[in-house]
Amino acid sequence: MTSADDLISLVRDYNPKANETRLRDAYEFGEAMHEGQFRHSGEPYFSHPVAVAAILTEQRLDDATIITALLHDTIEDTKASYEEVTARFGEEVAMLVDGVTKLTNLQLSSRETKQAENFRKLFMAMSKDLRVILVKLADRLHNMRTIRAMRPEKQAQKARETMDIYAPLAGRMGMQWMREELEDLAFKVLNPEGRQSIIRRFVTLQRETGDVIHRITGDMRAELDKAGIEAEVFGRAKKPYSIWRKMQEKDQGFSRLSDIYGFRVITRSEEDCYRTLGTIHQRWRAVPGRFKDYISQPKSNGYRSIHTTVSGRDGKRVEVQIRTRQMHDVAESGVAAHWSYRDGVRTENPFAVDPAKWIASLTEQFDGEDDHDEFLEAVKLEMYSDQVFCFTPKGDVTKLPKGATPIDFAYAIHTRIGHACVGAKVDGIRVPLWTRLRNGQSVEVITAEGQTPQVSWLEIATTGKARTAIRRALREADRERFVKLGHELARSAFEHVHKKATDKALETAARALRVSNVTELLARLGAAVITAHDVVQAVYPELTAKEGEEVSPRRAVIGLEPGQKFERASCCEPLPGERIIGITTRGQGVIVHTADCDRLGEFEDQMDRWVDVHWHSGTHPAAYGVTLELTIGNDAGVLGRICTLVGEKKANISNLEFVDRKPDFYRLMINVELRDVEQLHSLILTLEAESDVAAVARYRERSGTHSRPA
Repeated sequence: MTSADDLISLVRDYNPKANETRLRDAYEFGEAMHEGQFRHSGEPYFSHPVAVAAILTEQRLDDATIITALLHDTIEDTKASYEEVTARFGEEVAMLVDGVTKLTNLQLSSRETKQAENFRKLFMAMSKDLRVILVKLADRLHNMRTIRAMRPEKQAQKARETMDIYAPLAGRMGMQWMREELEDLAFKVLNPEGRQSIIRRFVTLQRETGDVIHRITGDMRAELDKAGIEAEVFGRAKKPYSIWRKMQEKDQGFSRLSDIYGFRVITRSEEDCYRTLGTIHQRWRAVPGRFKDYISQPKSNGYRSIHTTVSGRDGKRVEVQIRTRQMHDVAESGVAAHWSYRDGVRTENPFAVDPAKWIASLTEQFDGEDDHDEFLEAVKLEMYSDQVFCFTPKGDVTKLPKGATPIDFAYAIHTRIGHACVGAKVDGIRVPLWTRLRNGQSVEVITAEGQTPQVSWLEIATTGKARTAIRRALREADRERFVKLGHELARSAFEHVHKKATDKALETAARALRVSNVTELLARLGAAVITAHDVVQAVYPELTAKEGEEVSPRRAVIGLEPGQKFERASCCEPLPGERIIGITTRGQGVIVHTADCDRLGEFEDQMDRWVDVHWHSGTHPAAYGVTLELTIGNDAGVLGRICTLVGEKKANISNLEFVDRKPDFYRLMINVELRDVEQLHSLILTLEAESDVAAVARYRERSGTHSRPA
């Protein structure tokens, strides 16, 4: 374990003005708090916080971050309290330690918790102070380096979480070296055979070709010396996981893979970067389409470098990165470069990004997402994507993720332009809105007054900003329609229990359901956020309960064993009056299917699970949900008439969802609560007779198709 003196020496190497007393006090306090605790490997537990602090010294971070690393597990795992840490080391350190503790408790990859909600908390913690995530990443890196001491199942869980979350996050923050190491350590756990095969092939290749890296590095240095350019040249073989990913993406074997070597040239000035590029291209043939200039168009995390791929010795492709020393420091530390110290003062690196502005730009588009799953989708789109650079007609550059479309481009310029978009020209040629944009293209957005976002745009857009803006606009446009539909659903549901949906009744329901006002209640009802049954039950719980007691669940299906429960299969939604078959399941009792359900074919070789059941012949309540698929004309009042027809048939609408909207028609799914199959047939006949209903069918999950009732 690194001693206090050695750790302090590591800090003083880059920050001679570091507060040695505070660092030593933190070391001794952490060591005392963790006394008697041990890691899975048998080592003293405090060796882990010390190793995390040592990792952070490699990034030349400030005293507060190093102290936080030493104490990051004290509040959670020892008798130390937030107040004690505050009194001894100050509010700044205490808040950082508390932030790391909260991140540690987030189960980001757990299926048992709300992953999206925890991702939101992760970004909230990052927005308060980005150093929290720097400590957490270093913590994860050391845990992955020592993961072999854990149980195999725990290793796999940590490795998946690292591959899915922490490695991409490190990359998004510009810490590419950490991303690569985290990925490779996780790869070693998740696919050890694949990793070993890559390493064996590397050894064989080196035996056959000799030290390619040494030869090419020497060639580059010789060419730069001829051109009078002072620069450092480094070469390396890419990490096994990076090679494996390229093999999977390109569907190629190792022998056919070209750019498995990478070289880095660090120059004295920006001018020398471009001189170096010219020298390399004069000596070796450039590979078309593999040139990126991140110096003139830097990434949002401050990354600057020139990337090019050339054909080196024996036709082997090699990737070359060219940058200055200051650019290299940011490339190694990413956003963390903001806190870097050199010679006792914080480094004034012109390329370091202000972390507050960076996290604000990253989370700006997520703030409008009320839905946690949509927030998670937007976050992952931003974290996992590479960038392309496109130009406006005036020559301004717009950064977009790989796979972006003109819709994304329009919203990146301004939300108003995105809303009004009706078409686009790419390099002067009119293209569909779903076209994938490529690096260097010029994009012109065509707008029109009166245009509004379309539902289909959600399938076209790829950026979180565009998707959030489209969803918000659609919600606002739908609100008035949802309120009107909610009125009809409420009226029909109240009439179903022989009551009226008066203003007073709706106000009572709004209070009971903790909704701000009646308009909001109706909007949520029309948007299927809440059901009509919920609204009625909030006002008349005794009536809804009484209806549900007509036939008890135990008596609804005949043929079950005493105490055995049943559920209706969601694929076919059987109704009383239909022939049914029961399938026993572990923990769920019996799942009841219609006799003609396609899913029964999955159990043909498990006849011991089949149960001969049939519906009770008595009167059933209107409590069995069935989904109807309707195509209706897009005219005023049509939805209201349909709701009225459903109510007249003594059925209740429990849910409604629009699946397609066109200028002349709507296609929607309606879930209605029915008594039996006869009531279903009667309702379908009534709806088919309505002139504005183009088609109506019972929706069933049958091999991915919809089927009409017999």
